[in-house]
Amino acid sequence: MSAAVVALLLLAGVSEAAGRIMPLAVRRPGMSRPFVAGLLLAAGLVEAAVLALWPLTAWTLAELVLAPPPPGAELVWTPGLVAPLVFAAVLAFPLLGPFLHLLLFVGVGAGLSGPLATATGMGWWSAAGCVALAGAGLGVAVEAVRRLVVRISETGTPEAIA
Repeated sequence: MSAAVVALLLLAGVSEAAGRIMPLAVRRPGMSRPFVAGLLLAAGLVEAAVLALWPLTAWTLAELVLAPPPPGAELVWTPGLVAPLVFAAVLAFPLLGPFLHLLLFVGVGAGLSGPLATATGMGWWSAAGCVALAGAGLGVAVEAVRRLVVRISETGTPEAIA
């Protein structure tokens, strides 16, 4: 993975995390700035890792559907594929519209389906199904972890307002 792709994935991850953490920070005014910054950085790294796993997960699903793909073929993020993902992550802020955010993720998934279909030799619709299942599976897993973290953090002691 090139440095540009890593930078774009990190930017998308932090932006996606900011869309989730800023409303939390607004509802809990006692949160310190260093705590919010640390939470944003940690969540951004997790989101970036999940976004980086999307093609790998789709590739693995395609291998389960088909016989092993041709040797030397692989699916990786390129700057052209990940740039719309950054745009989708920027629109993750709740006030800017979850439908538009979802629509952009569908567009990024459709863009990822073409290279997957080419690399594996499967049809575009089958590749799109693998990409959609991979994205949905990763999304459900991340949402489960988010809910678990929220549940754990609610039981902690509140920070004192300085």
